[in-house]
Amino acid sequence: MIQIGLCQIAQSFGYDDLDDEQMYEEEIASALLAEEVGFDVVSMVEHHFEDYAACPDNFVYLSHLAAKTSRIKLMTGAVIVPWNAQPLRVAEKAALLDNLSGGRLVLGLGRGLSRLEYAQTGVEMDESRGRFDEATPMILDALETGVMEAHEGKYYNQPRAKIRPRPKQSFKGRTTQVAMSEDSVIEAANNGLKMMQFAYKPLEVHKQEVDIYTKHFVDKHNVAPPIPFFVDFCVCDTNADRAEETASRHIRGYLVSLMQHYELLGDHFANTAGYAEYGETAKFLAEAGQEKMADDYLAAQTWGTPEQILEKIRARRDVVGDYDALLCMRFSGTPWEVTERSIRTFGEQVIPELRRWKTDETIAA
Repeated sequence: MIQIGLCQIAQSFGYDDLDDEQMYEEEIASALLAEEVGFDVVSMVEHHFEDYAACPDNFVYLSHLAAKTSRIKLMTGAVIVPWNAQPLRVAEKAALLDNLSGGRLVLGLGRGLSRLEYAQTGVEMDESRGRFDEATPMILDALETGVMEAHEGKYYNQPRAKIRPRPKQSFKGRTTQVAMSEDSVIEAANNGLKMMQFAYKPLEVHKQEVDIYTKHFVDKHNVAPPIPFFVDFCVCDTNADRAEETASRHIRGYLVSLMQHYELLGDHFANTAGYAEYGETAKFLAEAGQEKMADDYLAAQTWGTPEQILEKIRARRDVVGDYDALLCMRFSGTPWEVTERSIRTFGEQVIPELRRWKTDETIAA
C-alpha cells in the first residue's frame, strides 16, 4: 500500500512578520492535522542558519512530535551525516527517538548541498562524499547490532561503544537516503536504503535513476529494492483556479529560496569533489533561463484539485513506476489557512482513493 507523508522544511522565507516560534507552531499544527486525516509519515529536514529552512536538529523536533502523536511515523528527512561530528551520535539519537516514539522512527540520511552550511559547520564540502560513505555503514550496523564497533578510517576514529538505549527493533525497511545524483543513487542501493528524490527532473531522467538504483540494489543484495520516495511541493484545493493561482505564486517563490540557498547557478560545484553532476545542472539551468526554469519546476510538482492530483500521480507512476509520496504543504509564505486546507482536502479526498490503488512495495527488477 502506498505511503503518504507530510514533508516539513521549517521555512520562514516569504512570510512577513513571522517569528521562529510561530513558524514552529504552524509546523507542529500541520503535523498533528496530518496524523488526524490519515497521513502515514511526517518528515523534517536538517538545515541551519537561514530562513530557507531552520531545523538544526530534526531528532529534537521529532521527539517533540513523538509526545504529541500516537500513530504517524517520524522521519528524519534527512540527517546530514557529514555535519554531525561523529557517526556514533547519529546512531545514539536514532535509538533514543525510536524508543521514545514506540518504534516509529524512519531514519533518513543525506550528505548536504549548501556551501554556506558546510562552511559554517566547519566541514570541508570536498569531504562530503567520503565522510558520508564512511559513516553511513557505521550508523546502520550499530543500529542493527546495538554496538558501534571499533573503527579507524580516513575521517572517523571510533572505539567500540554500546548504543544505549538499545535500538528498539531492527531498522531494516525503515531507512532512506536522499539521492539526487547518480553516485548517491548507487550509494543508496549499495547501503540497502530506500531512495528519496525531490521531483524536479524530467520524468525520463527520474526513471533512468530508478533503473540504476534497481540494478545496483539487486546486484548488491540479490533482492528487489523498495519503491522510492518522491518529494513534491503541493497545493490541494477543490477550487481549480484558486489551486493554480496559489501553487504558481508559492511554488515559484519556493524555487527562488532554493536557488539562493544552494547557489544553484554558481560555478563552485564543478570544482568541488563529489558535486560534478550539480555543476552540469548549473550550466543547464543558466542556459534555460529563469522563466523556463520556474515553469518547468512548477509543472513537475503535484498540485491542483484532488482529481488533478490523482491524475498527476497516475501519470508519474506510468513512467517511473510505483512510489511513496512526501508532500510539502507549508512553504514560501503559504498562509496557514491554505496549508490547513491542502492537508485536510488531501487527507479527505485524495488519500482514500490512493488506498484503493494497487501499489507494490518493491520495484520489479
